Amino acid sequence: MSALATWCFRHRLLVIGIWATLLVALAVPYATLGTSYSDAFSLPGLESSKAQARLEASEPRQAGDTDQIVVHLRHDGSIRDTAVRHKVTSMLDRVATLPSVASVSSMYGAEGAARISEDGRTDYATVTFDAQAERIPAADVTRVIDTARAARDTDLQVELGGQAISSAAEGRTRGTEAIGLIAAGIILFAAFGSLLGMLLPLLVAVAALGAGLLTVGLTSHVMTLGSDAPTVAALIGLGVGIDYALFIVTRHRTGLRNGLTPEQAVIRALDTSGRAVVFAGLTVVTALLGLLVLRISPLSAMGISAATAVLATVIAAMTLLPALLGLFGRQLLTRRQRRALTTRTPETGELQQHGTTRPRGRWAEQVERHKALFALIALLVVTVLSLPTLSLRLGTSDAGNDPKGTTTRAAYDLLAQGFGPGSNGPLVLVAQLAAPGDQSALDKLLSAVRATPGVASAKAEPVTAGTRLSVIDVVPTGAPQDESTSTLITHLRNDVVPAAERGSGLTVHVGGSTAAAGDLADLLAGKLPMFLAVIVGLGCLLLMVAFRSILMPLTAAVMNLLASAASFGVVVAVFQWGWGSELLGLGKAGPVEAELPVIMLAILFGLSMDYQVFLVSRMHEEWERTRDNHRAVRVGQAETGRLINAAALIMICVFTAFVLGGERVIAEYGVGLAAAVAIDAIVLRTVLVPSLMHLLGRANWWLPAWLDRVLPHVSIEGARQGSWTRPSVPPPLRQVGAPRAPRSVAVAYVWWFFLGLFGVHHFYLGRTRLGLLHLCTLGICGLGWLADAFTLPHQVRSANARTA
Repeated sequence: MSALATWCFRHRLLVIGIWATLLVALAVPYATLGTSYSDAFSLPGLESSKAQARLEASEPRQAGDTDQIVVHLRHDGSIRDTAVRHKVTSMLDRVATLPSVASVSSMYGAEGAARISEDGRTDYATVTFDAQAERIPAADVTRVIDTARAARDTDLQVELGGQAISSAAEGRTRGTEAIGLIAAGIILFAAFGSLLGMLLPLLVAVAALGAGLLTVGLTSHVMTLGSDAPTVAALIGLGVGIDYALFIVTRHRTGLRNGLTPEQAVIRALDTSGRAVVFAGLTVVTALLGLLVLRISPLSAMGISAATAVLATVIAAMTLLPALLGLFGRQLLTRRQRRALTTRTPETGELQQHGTTRPRGRWAEQVERHKALFALIALLVVTVLSLPTLSLRLGTSDAGNDPKGTTTRAAYDLLAQGFGPGSNGPLVLVAQLAAPGDQSALDKLLSAVRATPGVASAKAEPVTAGTRLSVIDVVPTGAPQDESTSTLITHLRNDVVPAAERGSGLTVHVGGSTAAAGDLADLLAGKLPMFLAVIVGLGCLLLMVAFRSILMPLTAAVMNLLASAASFGVVVAVFQWGWGSELLGLGKAGPVEAELPVIMLAILFGLSMDYQVFLVSRMHEEWERTRDNHRAVRVGQAETGRLINAAALIMICVFTAFVLGGERVIAEYGVGLAAAVAIDAIVLRTVLVPSLMHLLGRANWWLPAWLDRVLPHVSIEGARQGSWTRPSVPPPLRQVGAPRAPRSVAVAYVWWFFLGLFGVHHFYLGRTRLGLLHLCTLGICGLGWLADAFTLPHQVRSANARTA
């Protein structure tokens, strides 16, 4: 790291120019080509996907998105009145001529009687688009909304609902990233007392986020990325970008206050905090790329987008930040601190003395003194916050969860009042007849469905002559998010449909948006254990490599699980139980988004590892010097606790800002991540982790000798420069300067296969610079990683020759 820091410092104008050129080079094609985000995805093999595929193949026009125009008469009277009918019919005729509209089914037609409520004051027409919601141009959907709502007057209420309408409304949500930046700036100014100290982390984070989001936008032309991908990438990238810059700037300012020259301070900062930032960034990227094991394209794309943003923040912290630090020199210090430097020499001391009586030092001593009590209190707090997780119910939010005042929420409520809650999420049974004789089996199925408990109505479309396909629309008695509706879907698939198919050529699939949401929730719940095992295993492996310990990674994994459970509890309380969701403008209570647990787990494990690395790296540095566990824990907590809490507060502000955007899905991420960071930093890293480390004693740092030989040696503390005045310390437990065991080709291939893209096999062979190159370029975009498959035996022989 010192070589990189020196080069960036001495060529600071060149580095800043390279970053400016890079941003322009990304911005020009971005402005020219735009983006191509798409929420289209399929889950082959699922029942709802089979139903949709059958519809698209046999009846393309029926496979398009179906939305509703809901008309409600405010005063006494009837929708059938001549004046009302003329006005509504004229509006529907205009909608039918708009682009992307395949057909409009009026409530005044021959089959429209069922679309008028019993009191005659509410009805709805069906608008069928020529494609699924994610493929319809937003401008075309907006035209439909504006044309329909133009028929409004004091007596007639016109609202619209459906997936395409909801997607267009979400596109109008307000961006709130600026709020998070302002809040972060206030915290940085309070921490540094310097305007430049405040602006520098923000500038680096914004530059990195700009490069990351521009890259993500251009990538959307190459692979399918959902519309939420850039928002989630911004959510994570902005938080970690400011935090990473904060850690390095803090170490740099400490070096300046201790009398180092600006260049020496930059080198010291990158060789210590910079290493921790790189390692922490690696853990976040690894956790996010863990989403690839789910093999669900939208989640994989979201993981790649967020990992791209995080990687950009790491690169900016390692290159752009030292260049800016060199540009401003000692101006990062306050005037008082600069005046104090004139009376000090470089030999004054390089770090604050340990055993300090500052508030953080006193708190560390209190934790050491009452470790068992503090550990129990922290566990009790986390347990209480985790209790709502036991009632977690996964699903998909619909228009019923939209904020009050939106047209989709109004349409949802009008349909529920006039036709029952199930009218907002009808099930679609797609029946394929193999022969004309299967008509009797279809009639039997229709009768059985109508007689099934939980079904309000069922209506079958005529069998098409060419495709022998029939569609049965089933309206449940419960709302789409009710458990009774999920039970009905399961009963239809397992009992009713198989009974009708038996002895005939009839093939029936149960689909529709409600069934698809349930299928996605079941699929993700089934893959959650495997995903959890992957990210926990990789996280433990990385920490084991860094800190040469067995218990340390296991403790970190348990802490991450506790933080995740507590944050899920907060999400359940706010969104599923509705404690404050309406107050935040996020709609009424409803199930938690099906994809939220896996995405939040990936993000939380990465962020939690960040704090673990920054906390334990200082403890490990002190342990390597003194072999005194209690002193190492106390010093590490005293010197990093305040910084970690400041970084956590910045992340909480950034995540909370996204809650104010008015989009429920993003708000769930914001609330969950803000709660997780607060619990992790305030309860776990400040209380529980140091308490447990005091209780475990020297066992914290135990590692079997055979495992020590196999694991690659990676230092995240950097070279310890200078000296501190210390009492005499016991000699190290391990022999210093012992010859290193020869590297094994088999072990090198294991590291290459599992983590070669991140350069871990090069770290194992002692080739740190090449490992860092692979880490920052993902194995030089995979080509270097593939080439290493053939050259690895030679690399092992060369490494062993150098050691000898």
